[in-house]
Amino acid sequence: MTKPQTYFVKTFGCQMNVYDSERMSELLTAEGMRAVDNSDDADLVVLNTCHIREKAAEKVYSDIGRLKASKRPSGVKPMVAVAGCVAQAEGEEIVRRAPAVDVVVGPQAYHRLPEMLAQAAEARAVDTDMPLESKFAVLPRRAKQSGPSAFLTVQEGCDKFCTFCVVPYTRGAEVSRPAEDVIAEARMLVEGGARELTLLGQNVNAFNGSGVGFAQLIREIAAIEGLARLRYTTSHPRDMDDDLIAVHAEVPELMPYLHLPVQSGSSRILKRMNRAHTAESYLATIEKLRAARPDIALSGDFIVGFPGETEADFEDTLSIVRAVGYAQAYSFKYSSRPGTPAAGMDGHLDEEVKSERLARLQALIVEQAFAFNRATVGRRVEVLMERQGKKPGQLIGKSPYLQSVHVMAPGLAIGDLVEVELLSAGPNSLEGALIQKAAA
Repeated sequence: MTKPQTYFVKTFGCQMNVYDSERMSELLTAEGMRAVDNSDDADLVVLNTCHIREKAAEKVYSDIGRLKASKRPSGVKPMVAVAGCVAQAEGEEIVRRAPAVDVVVGPQAYHRLPEMLAQAAEARAVDTDMPLESKFAVLPRRAKQSGPSAFLTVQEGCDKFCTFCVVPYTRGAEVSRPAEDVIAEARMLVEGGARELTLLGQNVNAFNGSGVGFAQLIREIAAIEGLARLRYTTSHPRDMDDDLIAVHAEVPELMPYLHLPVQSGSSRILKRMNRAHTAESYLATIEKLRAARPDIALSGDFIVGFPGETEADFEDTLSIVRAVGYAQAYSFKYSSRPGTPAAGMDGHLDEEVKSERLARLQALIVEQAFAFNRATVGRRVEVLMERQGKKPGQLIGKSPYLQSVHVMAPGLAIGDLVEVELLSAGPNSLEGALIQKAAA
């Protein structure tokens, strides 16, 4: 098997996988390989996978099957590498089920990808270890090239052991990067052109690197010259302490938008989930956040149909959604993951019940998101231009509240941060007009 000359990375799942895919791409480019825009043109296809829900894992096997069956003019099949959380959780199953796969590498070992590709020329290479040495200590210095916004992983793993979740088993225990390394990478990304950074972690607000807590890390990164905006995700309510809440009032670079998953509005179900908070304590945290930053917009995650969830428990979820008033929220039917405590619980619900509840919840979430967008019409906000729109001269950017805003802006460029008046709202985006500055 000859060394691949081109590669394509397909990313499933969360923003942390997006970050990991970027780092794998940097590794492959450093090996002299060239990125291509689709898998059909690649000598190597990397599937960077997610294992949170069953369908996400099945999509990976579907892609593997399609790659195996693909017909190319050269007749040469691409090398296939499965990375990420499915690789970690199902390494042996992938080996058994998918003989077309050449490399299986977990999320803590992908820094070995070039070495494993060389091994795969002789025999399948598998590494799902969680080494004591952090991959961040081994990965090469981050490439400077950056768009107007960039992800930056600061913390990985989880010690919370929610009963439905595979993350502690696929990503390992909570580990924070040294604060000085995070700050150095943030500075490099800003020097490369990033105006906005999003700090990432499975429980990002549990960060404690080199004795520096998350609130202080935000303060230090916000002070980097040239950085205009800062965000973070995903947070756990248990780690939303008073110092972090205060940062939302103190640091103007920190955007007024927070993703704070609650998962259920029923304290009884939250206890079965081992979430370490109640519906009441979650609402108290929201109250503190809004006292610190009255214009903050909130996003959340919800699981419906958890084992033992009654209609009354589900009504509690609808009630907490109404009480908070989310700008966005993500909702899913409970998906049993092998090896998790919830998989062995009694009271699993029929799919029909879960589907019906999910439809009701999503109708309420869509209603709230549209209401939030409509409520911002007439405001003047700064929008960071991130990509071209479909119309000539149109750009699409993000408001401080993470809304997509379409602006007719001939003469402007991606990366510009401009003041825009929000003119009209749809369920998923807004139209805005550039505010012309008066001549000096």
